[in-house]
Amino acid sequence: MSFLNTYLQKEQQFKQLQEELKKMENDERLKAELDFKNRLETLMREFDKSAADVIKLLDPTQDTGKASSSATKTGRAKRKLKVYQNPHTGETVETRGGNQKTLKAWKEEYGAETVEGWLVKTED
Repeated sequence: MSFLNTYLQKEQQFKQLQEELKKMENDERLKAELDFKNRLETLMREFDKSAADVIKLLDPTQDTGKASSSATKTGRAKRKLKVYQNPHTGETVETRGGNQKTLKAWKEEYGAETVEGWLVKTED
C-alpha cells in the first residue's frame, strides 16, 4: 500500500471518529456522567480529598495499598514460608515452594513423606 493510500485511509478513519464523537457529545448519558464527574471533583477539591480517599470512604473493604496491587498483578497470593530441619545433619531449609534445591535432594534421598515430617514451622 502506498503512503498516499495509507494517508487517505487514516483520514477517513479520523472523519469517522469525529462523527462518533459528535454523536457521543449529544448523548444525554454522557452529559449526565460528565456533570457528575465535575461535581464530584469540585467536592473533592472543596474537602481536600483524593480519589483514593473517596474510594476508601465509600468502600472500606477496598484495599488501595501497594501490597494488594502486587498480589492482584501476579494473580496469586504469597506462599507461606516453610522451615524444614534435617534430623540427620541438623541442616535447616527455608522455602516458599517445593522447588528448592536442597529440599528436592532430601526428598530424593529420604522420600517426600519423610521430609514433610521434618517440617518445623510455617509462617505467612
